[in-house]
Amino acid sequence: MPSYTAPIKDMQFVLHNVLNVTESSIPGYEELEADFTSAILEEAGKLTSEVLAPLNAVGDKEGCRLENGVVYTPKGFKEAFAKVKEGGWTGLDMPEQYGGQNMPYILGSAVGEMFSASNQAFTMYQGLTHGAASAILAHGSDAQKETYLPNMVSCEWTGTMNLTEPHCGTDLGLMRTKAAPQGDGSYKITGQKIFISSGEHDMADNIIHLVLAKIEGGPEGIKGVSLFIVPKFMVNDDGSLGDRNAVSVGSIEEKMGIHGNSTCVMNYDGAVGYLLGEEHKGMRAMFTMMNEARIGVGMQGLAQADVAYQNALAYAKDRLQGRAVTGAENPDGPADPLIVHPDIRRSLMEQKSFIEGARAFILWGANLIDAAHRSSDSAADGLISLMTPVIKGFLTDVGYDMTIKAQQIYGGHGYIEEWGMSQFTRDARIAMIYEGANGVQALDLVGRKLAQDGGKHVMAFFDMIKTFIKDNAGQDAEFDKNFLEPLKAASKDLQSAGMYFMQNGMKNPNNALAGSNDFMHMFGHVCLGYMWARMAIAARQALADKGGDPAFFESKLATGRFYMARQLPATALHLTRIETGAQTVMALDSANF
Repeated sequence: MPSYTAPIKDMQFVLHNVLNVTESSIPGYEELEADFTSAILEEAGKLTSEVLAPLNAVGDKEGCRLENGVVYTPKGFKEAFAKVKEGGWTGLDMPEQYGGQNMPYILGSAVGEMFSASNQAFTMYQGLTHGAASAILAHGSDAQKETYLPNMVSCEWTGTMNLTEPHCGTDLGLMRTKAAPQGDGSYKITGQKIFISSGEHDMADNIIHLVLAKIEGGPEGIKGVSLFIVPKFMVNDDGSLGDRNAVSVGSIEEKMGIHGNSTCVMNYDGAVGYLLGEEHKGMRAMFTMMNEARIGVGMQGLAQADVAYQNALAYAKDRLQGRAVTGAENPDGPADPLIVHPDIRRSLMEQKSFIEGARAFILWGANLIDAAHRSSDSAADGLISLMTPVIKGFLTDVGYDMTIKAQQIYGGHGYIEEWGMSQFTRDARIAMIYEGANGVQALDLVGRKLAQDGGKHVMAFFDMIKTFIKDNAGQDAEFDKNFLEPLKAASKDLQSAGMYFMQNGMKNPNNALAGSNDFMHMFGHVCLGYMWARMAIAARQALADKGGDPAFFESKLATGRFYMARQLPATALHLTRIETGAQTVMALDSANF
């Protein structure tokens, strides 16, 4: 059975050596001393490796079952959920007013990676609840917050988001779910939603569904969509639970992966709902949840890549196959371990360099969210808005690829279920699809985010990279050659692609949209290149200070050099593709495919 070990040392390095969290002026960051974050991460690591990771295969094998309208989760899930709640993990970064611990989002993100890596399907129950609670926190009335948030923060009640319908996914303007106003200020919600993660289960006393629906007589299309709170059980004035609402499970979806999560078809048959936010402004309220979820899904790509890599690395060190071409490295054994072979090393280095770069990227993004929310930093808010489709799309695309590379190291055993590697690949696959398929993320990046606020956020990003290179150049020739020059070249590729869109996209929008996926990946590579350059500076400083573990910092530099030399040059290929425009992409008539 696969195992999982929380990457605490690497997280601490990013938090304290790279991002220097305690030196930040962001409120709450002064508490993030190394001893404090270490204690939190150690406890989370113990829970995820000892309790959640062993249940990952159980959930995959057993799945959820629907009996008489009740969904039962896999063996051990209910007991594990109780432990998670007891530890206060569900409200780590939620307001104290509602029972949370008010820790910065960056610490919640580090802990969240551990939870997702150890058991993605399980973690979705609390993850969706966190997102639903955030939407109520941002858009709910004081009465709604008092009614729902204390129990949602503790996960005594869980939450969901209900967007997709059988006939519409991305194009939510086509939805048919209706909301009929009642005389008492409530609405009757009628319709069917599909693909509802954690839609029904046996681990919470109540489930608070956030449901998109159209109020009768409202505007057509997306402008007529509103968001509603629809509880599974009605909540009485004293906070106790009342009658069952008219919401039920039609079926559980049979999925490729995340079997331990109950992905449901939900039927609303005149269920009582309460407007969350303003009428016909449902997408504004839902996007509070979706943007948080998209960053969390990007984290899932990283998390599945990491747990797959950890097990592939152990296998490569243990499995004896063939001899090193330069001479036997295990002369007393019948063969050398797999890790002596250059192609195995290549694969492992691709995985390691992506994972460590992506971890820094996620935590930097979380840092921007804290700056935006805790310090009202509009520049940080604009930058993380720009980065959100990159985090979601790039990290899940590449994260999935990395699980395949990890599986490949096992050879035939990687294809056999008892080794557990296929689960990481199957679970990672959904991250490229839900919370907005990655093609949509790329379109959002190119079609909306680049031009947002007159393009000032993308220009701020380029200025940040340019300033970073200028401030750190000329101090060391080796560092300039191995880190700054590749970053400069990749950044220029990205700027050239943006310029191509500006010059050609207006005349023919397809020229921009045909290159959107390549642009998203270019952007992701530049972000990871930036992270690796920052990590290299931190590692070099740590070595100069002669503190900590020299081998760790030397390994960090070697891994960074690999990424800059072998992965970052992919931006040139993406630029070449983008500059071919849409002609070859759109050349065939649909009948000729």
